[in-house]
Amino acid sequence: MDIRSIVQNSDTAAGRLFDKCVMFLILASLVSLSLSTVPDLPPVWNTLLATVETAIVVLFTIEYALRIWTAEDRWGYVRSFYGVVDLLALVPFFLTLAWPAMIDLRPVRGLRLLRVFRVFRVVQYNAAMARLAKAVQYARDEALVFLFATLVLLYIAAMGIHHFEYEAQPEKFKSAFHSLWWAVVTLTTVGYGDAYPVTLGGRIFTFLVLICGMGIVAVPAGLIASGLTRALEDERAARESRPGAEGS
Repeated sequence: MDIRSIVQNSDTAAGRLFDKCVMFLILASLVSLSLSTVPDLPPVWNTLLATVETAIVVLFTIEYALRIWTAEDRWGYVRSFYGVVDLLALVPFFLTLAWPAMIDLRPVRGLRLLRVFRVFRVVQYNAAMARLAKAVQYARDEALVFLFATLVLLYIAAMGIHHFEYEAQPEKFKSAFHSLWWAVVTLTTVGYGDAYPVTLGGRIFTFLVLICGMGIVAVPAGLIASGLTRALEDERAARESRPGAEGS
């Protein structure tokens, strides 16, 4: 049995064992990363966790190189969803070595757990993921238009609240850029309460922004739901068009 069949195929005992070992390493990495955030750990634990992290990254690097080497379409794998996720599992570790002050992006490694669907060949989940991907593709144009409209609405909200609240609260709404945070949390209906209007005009304007915010939350869900409906219809039509479908 060659290396390609072990790395790329989960249909053999060796291939399944390889994938399960990768899943174990992913889980061990996430546990190690979580433990490293616990305060006041003994120095020996910090050393142990750092050693485990380095060892896991080395193994991930070897695995990533093997997947590229054994792939039939190497550039296709690098550009694929799993290829990008595998690369993101490695890059943050080396970036933090070069720039310790940068944001720790290692939790992105958790995305590799999506490989569980590939490892265990759960057919219904693979089909569901394919439908979801097709739904996103169907809703792509509408989503781009919606995103542009949302950005325009954010700008209007930031400028509007700055106009109404600047004199009453110059520290919180000193500029449109400072007001942008309020616009984001209000349009998404999060409402942290760290900045809120105190003037009558500001409150009326906030009410209008909140009404718009309900649409901001609802529209993406509607777009995905519509895309999923189209994907299910396509799947049903393809199934009915297969030879022998009428008699089955």
